[in-house]
Amino acid sequence: MLTSATLSALQSALAAAKLDGWLLYDFRGLNPVAGSLLGMRGMVTRRIFAWIPASGTPVAITHAIEQGPWADWPAHWEKVVYSSWRVLEEALPRLVKGKRIAMEYSPGDAVPVVDRVPAGVLELVRASGAEVVTSAELVSRFFAVWTEAQVASHRANAEALRSIAHEAFRMIGAAARTSTPLHEHEVADWVLAQFPKYGMEADHGPIIAATENAANPHYVPSARTPRAFREGDVALIDLFATSPGATGMWADQTWMASIGAPTARATQVWTAIRDARDAAIALLRERLGAGQPVRGGEADNAARAVIEARGFGEWFTHRTGHSIDARGLHGMGPNIDDLETRETRLLIPGVGFSIEPGIYLTGEIGMRTEVNGYVDAGGRLVITPGEIQAELIVV
Repeated sequence: MLTSATLSALQSALAAAKLDGWLLYDFRGLNPVAGSLLGMRGMVTRRIFAWIPASGTPVAITHAIEQGPWADWPAHWEKVVYSSWRVLEEALPRLVKGKRIAMEYSPGDAVPVVDRVPAGVLELVRASGAEVVTSAELVSRFFAVWTEAQVASHRANAEALRSIAHEAFRMIGAAARTSTPLHEHEVADWVLAQFPKYGMEADHGPIIAATENAANPHYVPSARTPRAFREGDVALIDLFATSPGATGMWADQTWMASIGAPTARATQVWTAIRDARDAAIALLRERLGAGQPVRGGEADNAARAVIEARGFGEWFTHRTGHSIDARGLHGMGPNIDDLETRETRLLIPGVGFSIEPGIYLTGEIGMRTEVNGYVDAGGRLVITPGEIQAELIVV
């Protein structure tokens, strides 16, 4: 539940942004930002609003039959209880009329991950006399920032994933030269089985793909369509996991190997994605290190420019990276993206993300290289794992 300490930080941020308040809305879990910040527990099946003013005390608008989830709402904070839509629609103007307010809304759906409020609700709020602006920067700060404990969890998990991936490549290479080569799905099962040994878990399996299958960015290996790793293949391992509990944080990596000496084509594709990854990292390090503002979209453009210059631009079909936060591997903070969305949010201390350029030549070959980054408390970029891939691993 929203606390007095959180409220103080929120109100300072609202005042700095020249906002009169933040209006949180939710209905049946449509808006995870509202649910998380309010700490709602129990049955919530009716519309709720929570007004967080830049000064003064918050106000909740709640339904009469669902008061249990609000048991921790401080007694000295106002609560409007409604049954009728008429009461709800009378309460809103009293809170927001004539005010400039933030909501989980993105003009033109530019940043879909924070575009959570239905159009009809926006109409209702605007009809109540409010000017609505996006809460995107607030979401980054109060939803997506990592704690120190989560940073420690991420770093440990990143090193564990690196170890698992390298061991998987050794197994793939050794078996490829025998009469019983490993299949993609068998390696995926083995990777999943390693996570508990490191105190990690994942809600779905890794991507393990050979050569042409790696050209599908969301490939799912399956025993129904087994594909064995053979000498001459490239192997892609994309693995991700977190630790359980509130202090756990996701790590997400993609590694590439060649079974035997890589072909000229494989080397050409690999160097393009590696150099693209490193261009994004260099831009972020330079700008953040100089204390200059930088946005996720700028890093995406730096990576994309390298791949386009190498002649592979049309086959780099996804953003360079996604936000990572405690609530999801694909989080709600700033993405490294100026392709799929218009990501203009600043990369602020505490946010984390992937950097994962890829080239996907359908039916021929696919490659991706992925590391993670976060902005530390001093505003500097930290890349994980500690040692990132510089050359194709030959097994």
